[in-house]
Amino acid sequence: MITVSRLTSRSTIFVKRVINTLPISIFLPTLLEWCNKMSRKPSSMYRYVRGQPSTRREYMGGVPNPRITQFVLGNKTDKFPVQLSLYATERCHVRHNALESARITVNRAMEKKVGTTNYRLRINVYPHVVLRENKQATGAGADRVSQGMRAAYGKNVGTAAEVQANQTVITVETTEQFIPQAKESLRKAGMKIPSPCKIKVDSAA
Repeated sequence: MITVSRLTSRSTIFVKRVINTLPISIFLPTLLEWCNKMSRKPSSMYRYVRGQPSTRREYMGGVPNPRITQFVLGNKTDKFPVQLSLYATERCHVRHNALESARITVNRAMEKKVGTTNYRLRINVYPHVVLRENKQATGAGADRVSQGMRAAYGKNVGTAAEVQANQTVITVETTEQFIPQAKESLRKAGMKIPSPCKIKVDSAA
């Protein structure tokens, strides 16, 4: 007579054999999506400037390197008569990956529409502020993932630039004929910044 425990064990072994025969590419997108949802908290936790910033890295172990590494792109030698500035209208924190995303957006749009020799792009802020997060365990055996304390003084998770109100974040220098293209590229980059942004056109110094 076959007991219930034997049936359960046999069915479990059969399921494991079926899973092992399937390629990992079937489960990889779902696994990556689950990891991205569970491991990172919303950026609204770091958007607003609260208290004194943490910038002394010698007292912190293992601060992640900022995603953004280039701050001046395009034609670095020529002089251009027009300068367009993207500035934030509110005080906020801009994370390093948001700065990198804005830089890529402006640079890619200007390269396609203007050419690399007809503009100069400059990122005017640097992510000095170290962001912290109260991390929760997400390993095997955890029944659920806790959100944790939002304002906890936890582990280092990244860096951000503290931007004041009406401070310039990105500048693009170009000629008069390429002003519409530069405005459009800065408008797209402003969508990556947490603060509402405006564009100002000036003569280059």
